[in-house]
Amino acid sequence: MNTSFGTRMIGALLLSATTTLAGWDIGTPLPNLTRFKLEGVLPSTTGKVLLIDFWASWCAPCKASFPALNSLQKDYGDKGFLVLAVNQDKTGEALATILTGHSAIYTTVRDSENKLVAEADVASMPSSYLVDRSGRIRYLHRGFHGEKTLAQYRKEIEILLNEKNRGAP
Repeated sequence: MNTSFGTRMIGALLLSATTTLAGWDIGTPLPNLTRFKLEGVLPSTTGKVLLIDFWASWCAPCKASFPALNSLQKDYGDKGFLVLAVNQDKTGEALATILTGHSAIYTTVRDSENKLVAEADVASMPSSYLVDRSGRIRYLHRGFHGEKTLAQYRKEIEILLNEKNRGAP
């Protein structure tokens, strides 16, 4: 094998490995969420900037992120932004219990069969994806690190809200 060709192939494979985040790639379309049979009411996401946040009741950083997600929904909701929290608890009771103690002004659904979580290949809790108005995944966040994460969310949300619609249906 040509050494130069082999080096280029290895470089291409490494580059593709580093741009693949979890099970979803940056720049690829978000799958149709209705096919996952999520428990709860899915809002229309067409033409919206969407933050999909995967979380569970047993996750302390997830619970710590609730005020930040509320703040984002409050500050950007009327500008075309939507938080969609996807819970992966085994029971609806666990979800109900945590929501009783932590008010959420954003949409929360439960992935009772963990099909969406599996397709996204969520490796840590919380994990969140920012999706642009055209439905493409643009940013990934793993974990929640307080004000640092909130500031990064705000920066990215504002970028996406200020972009022209890039081909949304």
